[in-house]
Parts: sequence; structure tokens; C-alpha cells
Amino acid sequence: MKQALMAALTLGATAAPIQGQAQLATQRPTIVLVHGGFVDGSGWEGVFTRLRKKGHNVTIVQNPTISLSDDVAATRRAIASSSGPVILVGHSYGGVVITEAGNDPKVVGLVYITAFVPDSGESVAKLIANPAPGAPVPPILPPQDGFLSLDKAKFAASFAGDVEAPLAEFMAQSQVPWGLDALNGEVTKASWRTKPSWYLVATDDRMIPPAAQRFMSKRAGSTVAESPGSHAIYVSRPAPVVALIEQAATSLTTASK
Repeated sequence: MKQALMAALTLGATAAPIQGQAQLATQRPTIVLVHGGFVDGSGWEGVFTRLRKKGHNVTIVQNPTISLSDDVAATRRAIASSSGPVILVGHSYGGVVITEAGNDPKVVGLVYITAFVPDSGESVAKLIANPAPGAPVPPILPPQDGFLSLDKAKFAASFAGDVEAPLAEFMAQSQVPWGLDALNGEVTKASWRTKPSWYLVATDDRMIPPAAQRFMSKRAGSTVAESPGSHAIYVSRPAPVVALIEQAATSLTTASK
């Protein structure tokens, strides 16, 4: 009887973690939205609202955009607060953040929205160092006290060309200074090398040229979608953004069963 009891206890101790792992594998991922430079997390409102209406758990990260390490730490806190698997979604510089933070074991997939996709040892500064001839040049002003900003008069045309004029003006006036330590922050290990990724190319982007987007997404082996839209496509046209996120979530949930 004692042996039977010990066997039952041993089986219970073994079965519980296995059952827990199975539940985690089939659990619907939490979507973590990570913004880029010059803006804050409020720009995700349209994407957030649509995802919530579709039943997704969604978390929005507020990056301090002072340094890459600080932003990765903020994203890791959001990952830690989620009870199950996580899909990271990064816009622009947010792509650098999720590439580093995506090494967390809870992260099951990466979605890049007209974003930078660095390899190990790369930063935004390195990726933009040699622009192609004729490529649009973002109106970045000289740094002030270690921070960058965009020329407010040129913000809409470069960053938010298809955003309604009053909102684009507000985005220009309320932009968040972007730290040089964030611009120069290098990824230590590119998580897309071991985890599946998706990429939305915004074909009217005048901050990150579409050709550069296609190069980075191809290098990462991402599943790629393209849509008309400015760099602020997540604000102006949330529908294709949500569609790609849902494609990733469905693919990952199905694959885990």
C-alpha cells in the first residue's frame, strides 16, 4: 500500500507540470504592443480596440525611449506580467526592442510593423548609416542634450502622411524625444533567428524606405504582407495591422495543438 501511495504521489507530481505545459501551449497568446521613437503607446489605440473586440488579451508598453536597455526592460516587465505565451509587436524602433526582448522563453512570435529588424550586433544607427541613393531622409534635427526629435513642420509628411491633419499635428507637437543611447543600442542576440516572425511593409513609408523593409523582412525569413500606408500605418490604417497580428496568433495557436 505504501508503494502504491508513493507511485500515485510521484505520478501526480509528474503529471501536473505536463498538464500545465499543455495548457500553456494551447493558450491564446497575449499581444504586447511596443511603440517606436518620437511617439508613445497611445498611438496603438485603434489596434488595441480592434484586438480587444476580437477577444485578445492586449498589453501596451510605454517605452522611456532613453536607451535600448531601458526599453527592453520595460517590455520584459510586460512579458513577465502575462500568464501565458506572448506575441511581441513592434513598430519602427520598437522592432529593435522586440528583437532583443523576444529572447524571453514566453515569447512565441514576433510581428514587425514597418519596423527595423536588426541582426545581432546591429542598431538603428548601423541600419540607417548608408541610405540608398534617392531614399527619403527623415527630418531628424541635431541632438539636444543627448536626444533626437523630428522637425515639427516636416513631421506629418515624413512620419504620418496619411493621418488626419489635426492628429498628425498633435503627434508632431507631442512627440517624445528619442535618446541617442536608443538609436545606438545594439542587439545582443536576434530572437528572429529562433522564433517565427511576420512583417507588414508600409509601401508609402518615408521614414524607413519600403526597399529596406523588404530587405530586413526577407533576411529574417518573415511572413510578409504589404499595405498602402505611411510610417504611422498603425494609427492611420489599423485594419491591416490587426489582420497580420491575428494571422500570427492563429498560426501559433494552431501550431501548438
